[in-house]
Amino acid sequence: MDYAWTCACCGKQYNTLPLDFAIKAPHNWFGIPEEERAARAKLSQDVCIIDGEERYIRGVIEVPVHGLDDCFAYGVWVSVSETSFQRIHELWDAEVRDDEPPLFGWLCNNLAPYGDTLHLKTNLHLRNGGLRPSIELEPTDHPLAVEQREGITLDRVQEMVAALGHRH
Repeated sequence: MDYAWTCACCGKQYNTLPLDFAIKAPHNWFGIPEEERAARAKLSQDVCIIDGEERYIRGVIEVPVHGLDDCFAYGVWVSVSETSFQRIHELWDAEVRDDEPPLFGWLCNNLAPYGDTLHLKTNLHLRNGGLRPSIELEPTDHPLAVEQREGITLDRVQEMVAALGHRH
């Protein structure tokens, strides 16, 4: 997004403000020694399977930004059950019906601006058009859940971009 701002962490001025941040893999993937990853885990842009038992889907947590049509988006990973994983696989390239219920999952990444976000309860909403699932957090008083419900200011976006390590 075109928006002049000065980064609080490095003091540099930028003309664009990123509105998205993505994490490469679920938390548990980073705990596998690098020399074991090829044998123990499969990681694509959208799916991760560890030891044939842990199943993760990449989705998007969208946080509305006051005064903008766009949201701040976190590309994160959610752990799902075998049943949910199979249902997602069945519908991967299909048009999702409006009555398709959300699928339960556990958030499997920590997001720096929010402290501990690992294992927050979520609902995955499958979407059409090749879009990754939308992730809705359980409506709790956790700061991330509150901001997803109530939205954030542009100043808050700047704080988060600095905390997450913006792209130079």
